[in-house]
Amino acid sequence: MNKKRKTTRGMNVTITGDTSGQIAVGKNIRQSQQTGSSITPAEIESFRELMSELRTKVATEAPADKKDAALERVQELEQAVADEKPDLTTMEYVKKWFGKNVPALAGTVASVVVHPIVGKLVEAGGDLLVQEFQRRFGGTS
Repeated sequence: MNKKRKTTRGMNVTITGDTSGQIAVGKNIRQSQQTGSSITPAEIESFRELMSELRTKVATEAPADKKDAALERVQELEQAVADEKPDLTTMEYVKKWFGKNVPALAGTVASVVVHPIVGKLVEAGGDLLVQEFQRRFGGTS
């Protein structure tokens, strides 16, 4: 009986220079990579509740002549934070708008901007966004 030798092919890999990310060599390899932080459904619901509480507070405490504009700013803030990559410029604008136009609620709005759940949503946008968030709003996200 003639026995055949099973031949295998070798793999040679050389990686030089700066590298970033995953590298795999071989057969039948499965890889996955997740960037940013993962946002859970419970955290999304927590964010919605936070915004609902802000909306209710603004609706009940904003002066009548500023109420509609203030509620529009709350909607802008919610959209800015909920975007896939949160819009820090809008977040900053809304915070400043309340400071100038409805100072009695400025602290409440600021506390939403720096809330841990908002920080987590910003973290999901990546390291550069976190750094910019820290530059604009101080502290950590």
